Formats: sequence, C-alpha cells, structure tokens
Amino acid sequence: MIKYRFVLIGLTGCFLACNQLETPANEQTARPVDLVYPLLDAANSRWFFFNSATRPFGMVNLSPDTQTDGAWGSGYRYDTDTIRGFSHIHAWQMAGLSVMPVTFEKEDEEIILADHASPFAHEKETVEAGYHAVQLERYGIRAELTSTVRAGFHRYTFHNTGSKGLVIDLGGRLGPSDMVNGTLKQDGDRNLFGQVDNAPTRRRPKPVTVFFYIQLDQPIGAILPDSAGKFLITLRQPGSDTLRMKVGLSYTSVDNARLNLESELPHWAFDRVVREAKTEWNGLLSRIRVEGGTESDRRRFYTDLWHALQGRRIISDVNGAYPDNTGAAFRVGQLPLDAGGKPRFNHYNSDSFWGAQWTLNTLWGLVYPEIYEEFVNSLLVYYRDGGLIPRGPSGGNYTNVMTGASSTPFIVSAWQKGIRGFDVQAAYEGLRKNHLPNGMMGRAGYEHDSALGGGLEDYIEKGYVPYPNPKGNFGFHQDGASLTLEYAYQDWTLAQLAKALGKEEDYRYFLTRSENYKNQFDPGSGWMRPKDVAGNWKDPFDPYQYENGFNESNAAQSTWFVPHDIPGLAELMGGPEKAAEKLQGQFETAAAANFTSGTSHDRGEDPDRARIPVNYGNQPSIQTAFVFNYLGRPDLTQFWSREVIAKAFSGLSPQTGYNGDEDQGLMGALAVLMKIGLFQMNGGTEADPAYELSCPWFDKVTIALDPAYYAGGEITMEKMGKNGDGDFLRSAAWNGKKLDGLSIRHGALTRGGHLVMNR
Repeated sequence: MIKYRFVLIGLTGCFLACNQLETPANEQTARPVDLVYPLLDAANSRWFFFNSATRPFGMVNLSPDTQTDGAWGSGYRYDTDTIRGFSHIHAWQMAGLSVMPVTFEKEDEEIILADHASPFAHEKETVEAGYHAVQLERYGIRAELTSTVRAGFHRYTFHNTGSKGLVIDLGGRLGPSDMVNGTLKQDGDRNLFGQVDNAPTRRRPKPVTVFFYIQLDQPIGAILPDSAGKFLITLRQPGSDTLRMKVGLSYTSVDNARLNLESELPHWAFDRVVREAKTEWNGLLSRIRVEGGTESDRRRFYTDLWHALQGRRIISDVNGAYPDNTGAAFRVGQLPLDAGGKPRFNHYNSDSFWGAQWTLNTLWGLVYPEIYEEFVNSLLVYYRDGGLIPRGPSGGNYTNVMTGASSTPFIVSAWQKGIRGFDVQAAYEGLRKNHLPNGMMGRAGYEHDSALGGGLEDYIEKGYVPYPNPKGNFGFHQDGASLTLEYAYQDWTLAQLAKALGKEEDYRYFLTRSENYKNQFDPGSGWMRPKDVAGNWKDPFDPYQYENGFNESNAAQSTWFVPHDIPGLAELMGGPEKAAEKLQGQFETAAAANFTSGTSHDRGEDPDRARIPVNYGNQPSIQTAFVFNYLGRPDLTQFWSREVIAKAFSGLSPQTGYNGDEDQGLMGALAVLMKIGLFQMNGGTEADPAYELSCPWFDKVTIALDPAYYAGGEITMEKMGKNGDGDFLRSAAWNGKKLDGLSIRHGALTRGGHLVMNR
C-alpha cells in the first residue's frame, strides 16, 4: 500500500514543496488502488469533487469539510486548516448529515454546540481510496473514516481527558443546500435515527429528504439540542478511548436506512471494511493495466480513472426502493427485482452527460459496460415516472442542468456498442420526445416550468436558435449559437438510432435537422456566429469573447463543435487544408496558456484567460485535437493530443489537476482515453462505432473485457519503434494485420486481440 511521507500520519512539507510521492518498494507491481492520489486538485475543490472514504458511485461519500457554504469552493479544500465536520453526502445538488467527535468539559457544552470546528494538519493525515484519517488538534482525536455503498463507518480514538461526545449538525448551510427540518431521536441505549431536508435550490426545485440510522458501540448519555439544528450526544463510558459509529443512509425512509446499514455493515470490523473498499476499487481500476511511463504518470492515470468511476451517486436502497420527485408529489418508487429478489440495477443521482460523448461514452462503453447499462436503465426510470429522460437528475428531481438533450448520444452509444439490457423502444420514444417541442431539448439550463428558453421551435422553423432569445429569459445558457450546434449533433445521433431500429421516416427527419449547423456559420468571418431572430449576424462580433452566444465557451472554441460532420464543416471553411491551418493557429496560441482558460474549478470566467481559442478546462472544445484526423493531418492530432496531456493532464498535486470543471468524471475519463490512445469523435453513436487511435502515453496497455458483454477476453495495445521527430503513431496492426488508417471498429476490438502501434 502506498503511503505518503509521514511525520506522524500523512504528508510532509517536503512532499508539498517537491510535488513527489514516496515510492513503494515495488511500485511497478503495486495494485492500481494503491496508486490513486485522492488529493489531486483538492486545493480547488468543488462540493462533489473531492472523494476519499467512498465506494464506486456510493450513496455515501464520507469526507472532512473545511468549507461548507456553496456548491463551488466548498467541501474539502486542501489549503484550509480547519475541519467543520465530516459529512456523508457530497453529490450533485445534495448534501447531508455532518458529524463531529468532540471532547469537552460540562460547562463548555453550549460553546461546543455553537462552534465545534477544529484545526488539523496534513502532517497527521492519511488520504487513500476508501479511507481517510486525520487528527483533530482541538480535541486530540484521531478520526478515521471508511464506508460501504450506503453506510459510513467512523472510528474515533480519543487522547484528551474530559467528556466525550458527538455533534450531529442538521441545520445551516451544507454545500449547495440549506439543511432544514432536522430531527433526531434515540432508539435504545446505543442507536439514533432521524431525517433532514435539503431545501430546494435554483437548480433542484424540490426538497430532498435524507433519512439516517446510527449505531454506536457505546451507550448514549444524553442528547442536548440547540436552536440551530445541532445536537450534542454525550457518552456514558467516559473512560473508553475508542468510539466506533456506523451510519446508514436512505432517501426513502428511516426503515430503509436501517436496512441498508444492517445489510451492508452487520459487524464492527473497521479495518475489514477498509480492506473491502480497496478491493472493490482495485477490481474496477485493474480492468486497465498500464506499463511504462514514470511513476507519476501511472499514479495520475489511476487517479484519473478513479474519478471517472464516481461523482454520480446511487440513490436507491438495497431493496430497490428509490425517491421519485418527478411528479406533483413525492413518492417512493420500486426498481424491478431479479429472481433472487435483488434489484436488477441501481438508480442514480447525476450531473448532466453534457460532454460525455467524448468521455464516459467511450470509457464506460468499452471497459465498464455493466455500469453503462445501469445508468441507461436509471434514466429510463425517470422517463417512466416523470415523462422525460433527464439531463442531470438530483435526488429524484429533474434539474434540467445545462442544455440540449445530452442523454441522447449517451443512450444511442450504448445501443450501438451492443449494450442491450434495456428497453430500446421506450428509450427511443423518450429520446424522440426530448427532441420535439415541450421536451428536454427546448428547455434552457434549469428551466423548470416552461420549455421556451432553448429556442427549439425557432431551430425547427428557421434552422438555427436566435441570439438573444426573442421570447425572453427563462433560465441559464440561452446562448443560441451553441444551442444550434448542440441540437444538430444530437439530432444526428438520434437519427442513427432511428436507422438502427428501422424508423426510416424519423431517420430522414432528424438527419435533415442535423445539417442546421451550417446555418450558424458565417462565411464572412469564418466562424460560427450568433444571429438574431431576423437573421442578422451579431455585430460587433469578437470570436474570442466568452459566453456571448456560446455556452461556457467562445466562438473560436465552439466553431469546431460539429462532431458528426467535420468534413462538411471544413468545406464551409474553404476546404480541409484551410481548416487545418486555422485550427493549427488556434492550438499554437492555446499552448502558451497550457490549453486551459483558468485555474482548477474556474471554468474561464476571467475575461482575459477566457479568450483562449482551445480550452481543455471545460467540455465544449475537448475534441479539437482529434479534428485534425478529419482534415488530412493525423500528424497534428498525434502532436497536439500529446501536448494536451503533458500540459493539462499531467499534474499530481493538491494545487493542480483538471484546470477547470471536472464534472463528475468527465475530464478524468478524457485523460484516461487520451493516455491509452482511444477516442470517438461522434461519441460512438454510428453503427459499429470506430475508435480513433493515437500514440499511447504508456508502452503497453491491457484492457480486460467484461465477458457478459464482450467475448474477446482482453485487448493488448503496445507501441513499437521510435522515430526522431516525436512520439507519433505512424501505423497500426490488429492481430498481425495492418489497419487501413488509424482507426478500428468496436466489433473488432471487443473480439479481443493485440494492437501494435507503430511509431
């Protein structure tokens, strides 16, 4: 197991200054889970970004909170020095159940309730996948955390004298939510239960209730509440040096919280749970094995892969009960059960799949198809309950996060890759509905009560989305030029599914709509350019101005958002040669800023940095290095993709990592794909999707295929040879036969074999 350099437990100042990790005795044979570095980018943390004591997609994501006010700049932030509590939920628009062990004198009870925060030091901290330990300096308590999927497990070792207890905080601001209506009751002499609501937010319009059941291994003395939703729990065994606490969660009932706890954590063996957490993580991470590169490269790789397998959280119980907030009133839904009485799949909370076409679609579709299938089935549960396939649900709510119908390419790609364990006719029906008026496509970001902000009717009638929206303001991201491009691509992906299902009329209709991107291109300026409802181009127009007709981007970045028809875009620009020259200039300029528009978790709102022409700190232009493949310049794809890895995705410290908006595994997945040399421009949505090849960052990559989906066993990719002008891929051979170009189809790849990448 990899540890960081210790004074007592944790990192030393030398590590922080030198940005190096201590090498285990045999690092090349270390388990992938032991190479994970959870502190990556932790200085810039967003509420749901940081992970330590959690399982893959776990309902519980247990970790210290140093900042608690807001969805951004909150949670565990490495450069702060005070812990305010250990909370169990760090999810998209959700939080819940903050606890803090304390020691105190009788006369200090009110002081502790009012302010129980404690300083801590990284020199006395251990942070690993599935485990977090830290010393609370104020109390002399060593706090250790781990978890199962739906239960948190705490172990506190007390070193100070005085009374010992816990503060359970069910009030105030916690991340994105106000905690309200908190209740806490005692059950026997060692158990507690209760609930607390996440009040509605601008993004999540309905409340979400967190139910919990707590078991202690010591008897409770008293419960002392205050008026702000905090409770001080005293203990009846003041001489005991160790307290263990188990916390089961549910979004449906206290009974199910207790069921989740007793089903997943029926014992008190803390170290066993830590081992099991690591084993579970290692099983998923080990599906990709990399050899070669530096130790920093390998650690960053498995940290990227670790991020791609979390953020989006399970919200269903072990018995399949789940919260449904899609209708007029809250209800508890029930997932279908298998013959053994277990749920056929999990139900999920998720940020949107905006950008997943270049990230999760490819990674999950090839390496984790069973996870992919679960997410598709979960999206269809929302459709059956609420009438729309969502683009980012939270606690059973529709949030309508971001824009368009981002779930369309996600679901289409699953079907085209042979992932078939879902009702495709229902999926098509729901996706088609989203692409028509009153569906998801017509809603602006966080538009809950109408479907006017997306400008879909104008897109259908005029062939583009006007900017500004002539109907008014209804939500966020009403940037017409970006919407036109996004809708056109998503229409193309829906057309591919219609074709696969024999729906010829729909295929022709949506394929025709997919050419609407051409109406947004201004031949005079050479850019995609906003235009108003009368058809007038925006004037004045600055292609580098941020968010002026373009969502979280500028015209220079978003002009290349035509992933379904790069050759058609090139013709608008005067041909492939001119298009390549234009994009080359953009990359040369962006390289000086390391291809990012801001510091980590800053998507580029700084007006100067936002003028960057290619941005790998947010999703809208993360495909651009591979555009050169379609312009007759694969050499430039090879060159710039490696430059992006080196400058944007190679850091390994708390202060750097994703240089922008990681968004629940999207950028981690992108980094993984670029480092193993696989990419899909259209998100893998055509029949038998193609993978574009680039030179892997590592000497050898081995991918273990899931035999329930793909019969090929494993894929081995090796790079061979050297050349004098860079680490560029010249040709490739699959199972001894040279490929025609630098791509390979999904069907061939998943039959397993050996891919030789010749430099």
